[in-house]
Amino acid sequence: MSERLPIIYVRGFAGGQNAIDDAVDDPFYGFNEGSTHIRVGAAGQPRFYQFEGPILRLMKEHNYNLALAGSQQQVLLDAAPGELAPDSIWVYRFYDADSGTFGADPQPYDIGHAATGLADFIALVRSKTQGEPLVYLVAHSMGGLICRTALQRELKDPVGTVSKLCTIGTPHGGIDPQLGGPVGGWIMNTFGPMGSAVFTPGHMQEYMLPAGHDPAGETDPRTGHWDPRRMIGPFKPARVLSIVGTNAGDYAVARGLSSTLMGIQSDGLVAIRNAYVYGSARAYVHRSHSGRYGLVNSEEAYQNLSRFLLGALRVDVGLHGLDFGNQPDRIWQAEVCLALRGVPVLIHEQTADHYCPVDLNAEAKELATPLSPVPLVTIFLQPREQPVCRYALDLKVLSLKEAGGILGFADHLEQIGDWEDTLVVDVVLNAEGAARTVTWQWNSTLPGRIADQAELANRLDWGTENTSDSQWHISIPVTDVGRTLLGNDTRLELDVSQWD
Repeated sequence: MSERLPIIYVRGFAGGQNAIDDAVDDPFYGFNEGSTHIRVGAAGQPRFYQFEGPILRLMKEHNYNLALAGSQQQVLLDAAPGELAPDSIWVYRFYDADSGTFGADPQPYDIGHAATGLADFIALVRSKTQGEPLVYLVAHSMGGLICRTALQRELKDPVGTVSKLCTIGTPHGGIDPQLGGPVGGWIMNTFGPMGSAVFTPGHMQEYMLPAGHDPAGETDPRTGHWDPRRMIGPFKPARVLSIVGTNAGDYAVARGLSSTLMGIQSDGLVAIRNAYVYGSARAYVHRSHSGRYGLVNSEEAYQNLSRFLLGALRVDVGLHGLDFGNQPDRIWQAEVCLALRGVPVLIHEQTADHYCPVDLNAEAKELATPLSPVPLVTIFLQPREQPVCRYALDLKVLSLKEAGGILGFADHLEQIGDWEDTLVVDVVLNAEGAARTVTWQWNSTLPGRIADQAELANRLDWGTENTSDSQWHISIPVTDVGRTLLGNDTRLELDVSQWD
């Protein structure tokens, strides 16, 4: 099981002076906010579902401590070196100096300055905590850019300081309006609504790149320009989870103008294509950037966050052995959804309907070797009190024909997969978080409802022949129907490793 390390929360963009003043009024910068709405009711109508908020859930489910005593900063300053317990939650209040409500003139906000302050705050938390442990960083929106700037520029030893980074709706690739083309970009650069010009790539390069760094190795092959989605420095993208929102329709800021400007392929503010770090684990959830149906105050984000920080096993699932034959005019896509028994929402939902299917053609071109599996999803398993944890991975593969750069609609049925099935997996973990038993079965071979199946037919082999450097490499063949379409050797490959 992952270590119980200090968690530091870093909030997102507040906007103009009035919004900053409102933000500092909240003792937890908004991370204590819960929600009461969920979009899984009958006939598509929302229903009541009480989510307590991520901080309270970490305290309730994982016994994390939240020290206040009038000021978290003062708690840290008053504590003796090594006095505080590591299972603690801290909120980095970088906006306080920019507020005009504490009797002093507000300082102009600057991401670089906030990143320097975060590095100092991390050092303070570590020095006052038992064993001077590494920390976990959790950030919403712009907070993720502050964290990356600290990791890439400010921390002398980021690997020896930060264990994991989770970003929620962070514009890693900047914010570029879809509506209006050059006009939208000109508005952002020229006026920077409420200071939002800090999210344009030109400004991002100023504060995210170390002094003297040549960005030639981080260019976007499409544009030839620096691509801010690529991590710089020794901190590995594999230690990052990018939670990506896919619901622009529920983002109500500026009476819906933001979601209109940014387009449907966004969470209302951040484009889906810009919301992740290359090489990071990703979780796609159908939530908006913030608000009543926002990412931070959602069950979906919390389930992914808690498993990423405190899980025991990491499972990288890929599709191996695809053979589409000689069909250069055909585009292949996959849709992937992940459900967990006892959780009332999908914790991963990557579909064409939400404008984020897996582009199998593009992913195959990025593979290290022709034999590498096409990545589908990364799952973090967390030991729980119940004896069996059941996951269901829904997988659909569909193809579209393209001629002259235009998709044809005469040779397929829209939204209908050429092959689809659901892999049902039961995982039993021991007290240390190691997998004791793993069984699986495709839904198409089950005789009844998934929930009614007490035992699954196939047991995974955890023998030494599948073990290398504390990792397990496991293959699950797709059904006969799937192999007929996708190739005789098509299978799911699971790379399972201890996660700490």
